Amino acid sequence: MGEASKMVSVEEALEILLNVAQRLPPVTVPLHVALGKILAQDVAAPDPLPPYPASIKDGYAVVASDGPGEYPVITESRAGDDAIDVTVTPGTIAYVTTGGPIPNGADAVVQVEDTLLVESAVDGPKRVLVLKQVAQGLDIRPVGSDIAKGDVVLKSGDHLGAAEIGLLATVGIIAVKVYPTPKIAVLSTGDELVEPTNESLNRGQIRDSNRAMILAAAVQQNCEVVDLGIAHDNEDEIETIFDRAFSSGIDILLTSGGVSMGDRDFVKPLLEKRGKLHFHKVCMKPGKPITFSEIPCGSTTESKAGKKILAFGLPGNPVSCLVCFHLFVVPTIRRLSGWIQPHLPRVHARLKHSVKADRVRPEFHRATVRWEFTKDAEISGFVAESTGHQISSRLLSMKSANALLELPPTGNSIPAGTSVVAIIISDIIGFSGTHNLPSSVTVPSTQQSNIRDVITGKSDGSESRVAILTVSDTVASGAGPDRSGPRAVSVVNSSSEKLGGATVIATAVVPDEIPKIKELLEKWSDVDKMDLIITLGGTGFTPRDVTPEATKQVIHKETPGLLYVMMRESLKVTPFAMLSRSAAGIRGSTLIINMPGNPNAVAECMEALLPALKHALKQVKGDKREKHPNHVPHAQAVGPIGNNDTWERSYKLAADVAQETGCSCSH
Repeated sequence: MGEASKMVSVEEALEILLNVAQRLPPVTVPLHVALGKILAQDVAAPDPLPPYPASIKDGYAVVASDGPGEYPVITESRAGDDAIDVTVTPGTIAYVTTGGPIPNGADAVVQVEDTLLVESAVDGPKRVLVLKQVAQGLDIRPVGSDIAKGDVVLKSGDHLGAAEIGLLATVGIIAVKVYPTPKIAVLSTGDELVEPTNESLNRGQIRDSNRAMILAAAVQQNCEVVDLGIAHDNEDEIETIFDRAFSSGIDILLTSGGVSMGDRDFVKPLLEKRGKLHFHKVCMKPGKPITFSEIPCGSTTESKAGKKILAFGLPGNPVSCLVCFHLFVVPTIRRLSGWIQPHLPRVHARLKHSVKADRVRPEFHRATVRWEFTKDAEISGFVAESTGHQISSRLLSMKSANALLELPPTGNSIPAGTSVVAIIISDIIGFSGTHNLPSSVTVPSTQQSNIRDVITGKSDGSESRVAILTVSDTVASGAGPDRSGPRAVSVVNSSSEKLGGATVIATAVVPDEIPKIKELLEKWSDVDKMDLIITLGGTGFTPRDVTPEATKQVIHKETPGLLYVMMRESLKVTPFAMLSRSAAGIRGSTLIINMPGNPNAVAECMEALLPALKHALKQVKGDKREKHPNHVPHAQAVGPIGNNDTWERSYKLAADVAQETGCSCSH
C-alpha cells in the first residue's frame, strides 16, 4: 500500500483528489439543459443589441431642434416593424412605445408625461402639444448600445445561471458547449441494512439512510445518479456489483460502510485490487475511515480508452458519510464539471455558544450560520450556532446544518464570541450570496494563527484577501440594516475569478468617525495583511462624511486613476456621482478604495475597475513584472520611423539619460 497506508490531513486529501480529478470532455446540449453547467466555449454576439435605434420610453419621436409646440402625429411605431418606412420631418412627430424602433428622421423621444393630447378634427391627424425642449438623442438606445456585434458576452468557464441562459437566448444560441456533470453510482454495504420501506425491524437491523441521503446530495449537485442498492458484507457480492457499476459508464462510485478495520470490511481491499488506492485514512472528526481510489476502465464498449472512475469508500456512520461527501466529493464533482474554483465557500462566524474541540483531530462541527447585527458590538456579521450533540451516528446533528465549523485540535473549550472558520454547505440564513464571507470580529491571539493556517491551507498563494467596511452611523447604531455590505460581498464573490480568486476575509460596520475608521483600516492593512479593502459610505458632502479624510491619513500612495474610472462609470447613471469625494491608495501591500454607500453604486464601481483590478492587486503584492495580457514591452514597441515608443523618447529627452535597453515599466 505504501504511501496510501498513512493517515493524511484534510488539506493533503483535497490536494490529491483535485490532482487526480480532471474535468470531463465538453458536450453540446440544448439551452434548457445548460442551466447550472460550466460553459466550455466563448460566446460572441452575431448582431448588435438593440439591432435598431429603440425608444426607452413611451412617448413621441421628434426632431429635437423643433422644440415645444403643437405637432401632427404622422404614424405609430410599436415594438415590431411598425413605421419603418415612415420618415419624421421637421414639424411632425411619431408615437413610439418602449422598445419600438425610432422612425427615420427623428433624433429624440419626448415622454408621454411631457405632452398633451390636443382635440383634433374627426377626419384629421391626431395632434399633440409638446411641452418640453429635449436634447438630441434623449431616451433613444442606439444600435449596439447594450451589446455590440462581436462582443464576447460569455466566456469559457462561466457558470450558467438564469441570467446567462437569457444572454445565450439573446444572441440566438440554442445549443451550447458545456462541461457535463459526472454520473454517480451509490451503494450501501452492511448485513444490518434493510430498505427504508420495511415497516418493522428485526433485532440487529436498521433502515438504510445513507443511500437515500447520498443519492439526494448528488442530485443537488445536478449529477445523474445510479442506485446500486444494498450489498451484504460478502466479498463476492460486492465485487459483482462493482463490476456492473464500472461497466455502466459512471464517473464516480460512492459506497458507504465497509472501509474500517473489521474482518468483513471488504470495500477498501476490493478498491485497492481494482485500481490505485490514494488514501484510506484522513485526520478529521468525523470521517476518519474514508477511502479514495482511482479505477482505470481501459477500453470497452461502454467506456472510452483512458477513462477512469473515481471511487470513494465513505464511512458507514450517517453523519461521517455526509460530512465526507461535502468535504471531498463535492469539490471532486465541481472539478469534473469544469469549475475553476471547486472548493466550498468559507466564512468567519462568531460562536453563539461555547463548543469543545477534540484533543487529537481537527473537527468539523455541524452548525447553523446566520447573518446577524449586534448593536452592542457595533458590528454585523455571521453567527454560528451548534446543532447539538455531535456523535457521528446522530443524523439529527445534520438537520438544519448549513455549515461545518473547522475547529483546531486543542481539546479546549472555545468560548462564545470567538471567530471560527465555517465551511458553507447550503444557503446561509438571512443572507444571499454565500461565497467566502467571514465575520470580522476580533479573534483572540491564541486562535488567530490556527484560523489563518486553515484559511491559507485552502489557497494556492495567488488568491487576494478582501475586507469590506461599511461606514454608517445609521447601521452602526442599529437604526437601519446594512444593505451595502452584503451587496459588496456578493459583487466581489461573483467577480472572484476575474479578480484572480479574490476571497472576502472580513466585514465590519463602523460609525462615521475618523478614529474608528482609521483603526480598522490600519489593523486590516498592517496586522491582517489584507490585499484589498473596500469602504462603503461616508464619501459625500455632509459634515459626518469623513471616510476620505480617514483614508488619506492612512494611505502612503494615492491611486487617482481608480477614482477617475469609477467616477466616469457612475456619471453614466447619475449626475450626482460628481458629489462623491472618494479616496483610494496603497498602504504597505494593501490597496484601499472608497466607494459610495449606495448598494447599486458598489456594483457600478466594481464593474468599472474589473479590467485592471486583478493586475493592480498582483502589483501591490510585489509582482513588478505583472502585465496586462495585451501589454507590449517598451523595447518592442516601435514608432513609424523605427524609434522606441513615445513614452520612451519623451522620458529620455526629459531626463537626459543614456541609451538603455529593455523595458522599464512596471505594469
